[in-house]
Amino acid sequence: MAELRAVKDGDEIERLRAAGLAADRVVQSIAAGRLAGRSEAEVAHEVRDRLVDEGHDEAAFAIVASGPNSASPHHAPGDRRIIANGDASMAGEAIVLDIGGVRQGYCSDTTRTIWVTGERGSPDPDFLARYAVLQRAQAEATMAVRPGIECQAIDAAARSVITEAGYGDRFIHRTGHGIGLEVHEDPYIVAGNAEPLQVGHAFSIEPGIYVDGRDGARIEDIVVCGVNGADAMNRSSRDLYVVTGA
Repeated sequence: MAELRAVKDGDEIERLRAAGLAADRVVQSIAAGRLAGRSEAEVAHEVRDRLVDEGHDEAAFAIVASGPNSASPHHAPGDRRIIANGDASMAGEAIVLDIGGVRQGYCSDTTRTIWVTGERGSPDPDFLARYAVLQRAQAEATMAVRPGIECQAIDAAARSVITEAGYGDRFIHRTGHGIGLEVHEDPYIVAGNAEPLQVGHAFSIEPGIYVDGRDGARIEDIVVCGVNGADAMNRSSRDLYVVTGA
């Protein structure tokens, strides 16, 4: 059934779109709310509540990875308090917010990166430089989507931008995975997968750059392969969210 499930029809695409837009609204609410001084676990709990409030039947995951924890792609939210732990720089710190669940049987999954400002009031210049590379990588991979292109070519489109900027060893996971009834299903957007994209394939595009012990960033959209390219299920800003968190 995997091959049949990988190609979504119109109704499935609209369900994915509704789930994606609902998750977008949660991201925007979290970014606009209080973050400084709260624990990752507290924010994750709020994410789950908001997903349900936005019509999700299940809030499947809420990764809230702050400061040096943002360098771990699959971090489990814990007791670390955002900015208040004493190891944040004067410029503040990053939060990778990766959230998703199930709405009307179909999954959402999106990641945005937030910078909570410290006393300096603006993000670290090195982080901004890396984030600009990440934005280009995510955009290039999205623009490469078309029927017939191999899945591994989408991975290569994102990875080449990051590698050419000198951060190739900091991108430590595949570029994407299929999504539908399950959050991880065919097709997988990864080196070695020569499967050609078909109209109706739904998958994530989520490159990341991670500096161990310091910080990380990721941008993730769900897209559907259309006749003329990628149809993004997520519409929230892909810019860095710079907030006071107060």
